[in-house]
Amino acid sequence: MPVQTSAGAAQPFFAIDSQKFLFSFSSYIAAAATLAIAFSASLPRPWWALLTVYVTAQPMAGAFRPKIFYRLGGIVTGAVVTVALVPNLQNSPELLILCLAAWTGFCIYLAVLDRTPRAFLFQMAAFSSAVISFPYLDDPGNIFTTTISRVEEMTVAIVCVSIAHALLQPWSATPVIRSKAEAFLAHASRWTAEALGSRHTALEYEHRRTLAADVTELGMIAIHLPFDQRAAPATRRLVLSLQERLATVLPLASAAANRLDLLRELSPLDAPLEALIDDVILWLGGVIDTPGAVERALVDRCRSLAALHEQTADWEGLLVVSVCERVAEFLEALDDSRRLVQQIGGAPEGPQPVTPETVSESYPLARDHSVAALAGLATATAIALYCAVWILLAWPNGSATAAFAALITCSFAVQDDPAPVIGRYLGATLMTFPLAALYLFAILPRVDGYGMLIVTLAPALLWMGYIQADPPRSARALPMFSCFIVGLGFLARFQADFAVFINTGLAQVGGVVTTLAVTKLFRSTNVLWTARRIVRGNWADLEQLANIRRPFEAERWTGLAVDRLGQIAARMAVAPAGDALHETDGLADLRIGRNIIPIRRALVAVPHDVRHALGMVLSETSSLFRARRQAGEAVSPPVSLLEAIDAAIDDMLASAQLAPRHQALLALVGMRCNLFPAALPFESARAR
Repeated sequence: MPVQTSAGAAQPFFAIDSQKFLFSFSSYIAAAATLAIAFSASLPRPWWALLTVYVTAQPMAGAFRPKIFYRLGGIVTGAVVTVALVPNLQNSPELLILCLAAWTGFCIYLAVLDRTPRAFLFQMAAFSSAVISFPYLDDPGNIFTTTISRVEEMTVAIVCVSIAHALLQPWSATPVIRSKAEAFLAHASRWTAEALGSRHTALEYEHRRTLAADVTELGMIAIHLPFDQRAAPATRRLVLSLQERLATVLPLASAAANRLDLLRELSPLDAPLEALIDDVILWLGGVIDTPGAVERALVDRCRSLAALHEQTADWEGLLVVSVCERVAEFLEALDDSRRLVQQIGGAPEGPQPVTPETVSESYPLARDHSVAALAGLATATAIALYCAVWILLAWPNGSATAAFAALITCSFAVQDDPAPVIGRYLGATLMTFPLAALYLFAILPRVDGYGMLIVTLAPALLWMGYIQADPPRSARALPMFSCFIVGLGFLARFQADFAVFINTGLAQVGGVVTTLAVTKLFRSTNVLWTARRIVRGNWADLEQLANIRRPFEAERWTGLAVDRLGQIAARMAVAPAGDALHETDGLADLRIGRNIIPIRRALVAVPHDVRHALGMVLSETSSLFRARRQAGEAVSPPVSLLEAIDAAIDDMLASAQLAPRHQALLALVGMRCNLFPAALPFESARAR
């Protein structure tokens, strides 16, 4: 039935997305081929192969292919561990379970710590050993044959799904990267225009953190590129180069807005600066259509206005110079980013940006061993508890429950709080049981032969595959496939046993419920703890960055800080309104760190007395972030740090060798603005 839209055009009530349907159809073809091979080769558990097809399939080909290789490696690793442990410890089931739990926890620790697609290797190694081992602990004599069968079934499925999606769904990660980068630039331009115009919104911090999360996500997608196309190395360098540019866009825009706010508090902006900012806002908003010439003119105007204020040594003049320099750097970084976006997946237009060959081959990720260890410990404890209940109750289907519980635990272990997702998993499982019963007891008894079976399964598999391709509903697909495929119990000969069906269903539900209970017990309070750990990790890095006795890598630190800012973004939403976590401003910390870097670089180039003053600033800054790290909260900066900054600014202004546009002087101005926004304006001691 058509519905009427606001524009008056009739739209169908239900429209099928062709791309999502193509993904579902590709998975269905892979499932059909997998079942054909499994039946013809007389594999003992064809349903394992069929389930692996849908566990492995991914809507985006660029993300899909590397996970296949990692999953194959994980399956082989898990099989090797199974064969090594089960026969040797079959007479000590308690020790065997402890070893399997410890192995699973260790794999999850590595998966959480890695934070790249390589984590799928560790996850697959964890749950493949669990689902191979647990159902056969009562009869370990044939564990080698069983393990080989599981590896064969999973490998057949992975090969079939790889071929089907490569032929029928040859999509690329490159358009996704370009779309993500274009969306980032549009969002960043819109937010920067609002911030420069003093039109701050209530969601400003959330927008900033979302932008930081997008920068980190680009690096994650770039890892898929070697599996996506032959020219991937060059494209990957472009993406990493783009990521580095975008990582500078955020703090530069924020710094310019910060200085403008302080200037407006002192007095109205002078006419040239006001006109410049208005033109920049118009350009960012797309009102001024420019292929590059106007952007270059805006940068030149920024530098010219900064040069006019170089002769003034008062605080207002220093703020104007800082604003102009930061706006110019922001415009250059934004223009380079746009040129790089044009090069990704398309022909470059206009002048070339800095060559990406000079960019590092990886983007740094912030890793926390304590967070990873907690996830691994929770997983190992949960699996040990499942097995303890199974053994103590002597439940015949307990092994299946333990296997399902291990599968669910390993699938969601990388999340801070998996309980909500597991709750939806339970709902989708219960919803699919009637469909599985309808097929098993009403439809399949009338099916004769492989061809009719595949045709009969098409409506259910295509429907669930379409759900899997829809991002808002994709989390429901795995439990639906699991319940449907395991409930039907595809074997060489059809079996419709009601008792077996009920016991299998109870095992699945029991595994989900047990996992949900253990998750709420161990993991649900972990989100805020993790966020605080990330903030303290950032403070620890700032403490070391300001320590002149420690070496530093500017680009690496910036990448880590932006990555941490993105990690905090999703976790801020669960923090209560009065939580101290809201008092921390990761973007201000990012700006402070980027100001520390030019100060450290200037130590070898300034006169001795100025070097001593800069050293005092760095020492006080290091002490501040050490105090914040130890207290676990945003301790207010001491007055001694403000005095050290003012003394360093005074010494640099008095030096004939240093101009007000010197990067270290601008960095000192930035640190004063970030750490002491409410302080009285700077006044030179020599002018008193």
